[in-house]
Amino acid sequence: MNNPYDAILLVSFGGPEQSDDVMPFLENVVRGRNVPRERLLEVAEHYHHFDGRSPINDQNRALLAALQQELAAHGPDLPIYWGNRNWHPFLADTMRQMKADGVRKAVAFVTSAFSSYSGCRQYKENIAKAQEEAGPGAPVIDKIRVFYNYPEFHDVIAQEARDAIAQLPALLQPDTRILFTAHSIPLSMAKGYQYVQQLEEACSAVARLLHTTNYRLVYQSRSGPPSVPWLEPDILDAIRQMHADDGVKAVTLVPIGFVSDHLEVLYDLDTEAKQLCD
Repeated sequence: MNNPYDAILLVSFGGPEQSDDVMPFLENVVRGRNVPRERLLEVAEHYHHFDGRSPINDQNRALLAALQQELAAHGPDLPIYWGNRNWHPFLADTMRQMKADGVRKAVAFVTSAFSSYSGCRQYKENIAKAQEEAGPGAPVIDKIRVFYNYPEFHDVIAQEARDAIAQLPALLQPDTRILFTAHSIPLSMAKGYQYVQQLEEACSAVARLLHTTNYRLVYQSRSGPPSVPWLEPDILDAIRQMHADDGVKAVTLVPIGFVSDHLEVLYDLDTEAKQLCD
């Protein structure tokens, strides 16, 4: 009865849904970041292996449907809107629709559990820019804080890890090395945020639920010039090192840094990492 909000806003990264979308989407992602054209073409090729369709939008549609069911069953009875940073539905278009619908104040859930510029502050900037583009009368938006330390989040990641370990041959399951993965970011950016500390805390919490100390945090999906230092170790380097130095026979990859799957994330794990292990 005292709910101060009259809508919920789901904010996410966005992804292409067909081949013609891929390059415009990637150009949106890297705008202003001086990423070489060659790198864009390399990443675009990953998308074209899957007909240019990222899974992220379908996952957000499923999330919206599940949330609508939850609210219908248990309340509060609020409409849900969805806006993306880099592809349709764009956040500014969604903000204009919310304004037209008379939404005055909404709470925003962002599909990013950890603090970094791209995972938190940039989304706040995106929301502010969308409000500006919508003009006077745009709804006030409050963003839910990052949720890396929510016990329910840890529970879900731990169960996903158990399900993955269960797919290994029985003899390898007790000794599998767990690699928690997250998106690498430049060291200069990492110094200004609690990104690494939050990841380490979440990994530790999930490892406790799994009753293991046989784990490591690694990074993936770096971009930009090689001369700029990013968070390491890279997942492929870590796999090579564990195999060569420690004789590790099995690894379980747990992408704790990703709440939803970008196609590049899937490619780095399901294609590149798998090929390396094979």
